[in-house]
Amino acid sequence: MDWNRRGLLLAICGGVALYVALEHLSALGMVLGWVLGILTPFVLGGAIAFVLGVPMRAIERHLFPGRTKAAGVRRPLALLLTLLALMGVLMLASQVIGPGIKEAVSTITGQLPLAVVRLQRQLEELSVYLPQLQAYLTDLDINWASISRKALEVAQAWGGQLLNSGGVVIGSVVSGVTTFVVALIFGFYILLQKEKLSRQGRQVLYALLPERGADRALEILRLANRTFSSFLSGQCLEAVILGTLFVVAMTIFRLPYALLVGVLIALTALIPIVGAFIGCGVGALLIAVTDPWKALGFIVLFLILQQVEGNLIYPHVVGSSVGLPSIWVLAAVTLGGKLMGIAGMLFFIPLCSVLYALFRAYVKRRLMERRVPEHKWRDAPPDRGKP
Repeated sequence: MDWNRRGLLLAICGGVALYVALEHLSALGMVLGWVLGILTPFVLGGAIAFVLGVPMRAIERHLFPGRTKAAGVRRPLALLLTLLALMGVLMLASQVIGPGIKEAVSTITGQLPLAVVRLQRQLEELSVYLPQLQAYLTDLDINWASISRKALEVAQAWGGQLLNSGGVVIGSVVSGVTTFVVALIFGFYILLQKEKLSRQGRQVLYALLPERGADRALEILRLANRTFSSFLSGQCLEAVILGTLFVVAMTIFRLPYALLVGVLIALTALIPIVGAFIGCGVGALLIAVTDPWKALGFIVLFLILQQVEGNLIYPHVVGSSVGLPSIWVLAAVTLGGKLMGIAGMLFFIPLCSVLYALFRAYVKRRLMERRVPEHKWRDAPPDRGKP
C-alpha cells in the first residue's frame, strides 16, 4: 500500500513538473543553457581523458611490469609518453602537410601570370561588345545619387556589424581557450586519479540505488567503456588503412601529392563515413592546380576506393571492433549525422552498439524464460507455398 501511495505521489508530482516545464519552455531553455555552459569544461575534460586513456592504458601496461616500487611514477610517466606520442603524430602530419601546401601555393603563384594573360585575352574579346553595352546603359534612367547613398548606408551598417562581431569573436576565442585549458587540466586529473574516482563513483551508486540496480548500472557502464574504447581504436585503424590505400594507389597511377593527400584523408577519415569526402575535396583542389585532368582521375579513384572502404573495410573493421553488424553501423552513422552532425556520427556507433548488446541479451533471456525451442527462432521456416 505504501508503494502504491508513493507511486501515485510521484506520478502527480511528475505531471505537475511536466506542466510547469511546458508552460515555461523559454525559461527552462535558458536554465539548461546556463547549466550546460557551466558543465562544458568538465564534459570536454571527460572526453579528453577518455580519448587519451585508450593509448595510455596500453603504454602503462608495458612500463615497469611487476615492479611495485615504480607504481608511483608509472601513471604520470604513461601520461607524459602519451602526450609526447600525440604531439609526435601531429608534428609528423604537419611535416607532411606543411611542405605540400607550400608547394601548392607556389604552384598557384607561378601560374598567376598565365591566368592574367588569359583574362586579358578574354577582356579583349569582350571589348567588341562595349559600344553596344554603353548605348544600352545610356538609355537606362538610373538615379546614381540614390544608389550611392543606399550603398553608403549599407556599408556603414556592415561596418558596425563587423565591429560588433569582431568583439564577439574575440570574446568567443578567449572563452574557448579558457574552457579548453580548464578541460585539459580536469582531464589530466581524471587520468591520474581514475581509480580513486571510480571507487567514489561506485560508493555513490551503492549508496543511492538498490544493490541489484547498482550492479546492473556498473555492468552497463563497463560495457559502454569497452565499446567506446574499441570504437576509438577501430576508427583510428580504419583511417590509417584508408590513408595507406590512397598513398599506394596514387603512387601507382603517378598522381601528384600522394603522401600529402593520403595524410589528409587519413586525418579527415576519423569522421565516420563522410570525413574522407572532405579530404577528397582538398586533394582534388591541390591536384587541379597542377593538372585538371589528373584531378578528375583522382576523383574517380576516390569514388572507387570509397566504395571499397564504405562497404568492406569500415563496417568490418569498426563494426567488428564494437560488436555491431555492418548494416547497423551504417544506420547509426546516418541517424547520428541527422540528429547531431559530426559529433552524432562519432557518438552513435558505440551508443547503438551498447543498446544492441543490451537488447540482444534481453531477447535471449526472454526466449529462455518462455522456453521457446531454439529451432523455431534460429532456422527459417520451410517454404510451404506452391512453386
